[in-house]
Amino acid sequence: MRRLPPLNAIRAFEAAGRHLSFTRAADELSVTPAAISQQVRNLEEILGVVLFRRLTRALLLTEAGQMALPILGEGFDRLQDGIERIRSSEESGTLTVSAAPSFAARWLVRRLPRFEIRCPDIRVRLDPTLQVVDFERENVDIAVRFGEGDYPGLRTDRLMSENISPVCSPKLLEDGKSLRDPADLANHVLLHTDWGLGNASQPDWAMWLMSAGAENVNPSRGPMFTTEILTVESALEGNGVALVNRGIVVDEVAAGRLVWPFELTLETKFGFFIVCPEHTADNAKNAAFREWLLDEARADGNI
Repeated sequence: MRRLPPLNAIRAFEAAGRHLSFTRAADELSVTPAAISQQVRNLEEILGVVLFRRLTRALLLTEAGQMALPILGEGFDRLQDGIERIRSSEESGTLTVSAAPSFAARWLVRRLPRFEIRCPDIRVRLDPTLQVVDFERENVDIAVRFGEGDYPGLRTDRLMSENISPVCSPKLLEDGKSLRDPADLANHVLLHTDWGLGNASQPDWAMWLMSAGAENVNPSRGPMFTTEILTVESALEGNGVALVNRGIVVDEVAAGRLVWPFELTLETKFGFFIVCPEHTADNAKNAAFREWLLDEARADGNI
């Protein structure tokens, strides 16, 4: 256990010793000369040693003061280095990101190289999972969650609203089966995703077909996948028409690997949200990653 005098008293002596002036030390530490003088006297009383010879127009160090000053100065320099290391750890190093697998695979991974260019000192560790992480117990800095945005105690920013539309491979339309009208879906395999939301507002084919007025199409036909990644992969293979979040497949559509056969989009109250604890929301790494995510979403037209 270290038995040290008050840090303020040591700081006052070190500054006064460097400047050989209580006035200049006071300016450096933003206090009054009288406060510096009092702190030095307190230190001398605690140590039982005189540190300065106080002359009429000069301030001189005693032998004890001359011996202690460089060591204390070095100590404050090391303390400053330690503080800078703490600060730099908030601005660089590893950032652990938890994200829904579909979002991570279809949207985030493809854009991460741009974040690496923007923030080369931050290394992203990506953990794709459907589990809701506990920030207090798990080593996760920031997360992207799919839901309604109600996350008590967390800083929450909407990243991407959920707008769902049918999507399919262009080669599916080349096989001779027409897909000009929603009613034509009766002649195609419907690909389903079980989002696992467990409530009546879960987006599905029945909701979209009702909005499109396609009463002749059976909304329950076709395979169901437990992740949107597999639904999109099946659509890319030309196995059927998938109902997915438009934001997840924006890259595939831009590259011509998928197409939206219909303009009708079903908006839901769900979406992807950036979340992190309030007390770490504005640290350098979290803030940099959050702002980058929002910039990318704006570029895609998702915000």
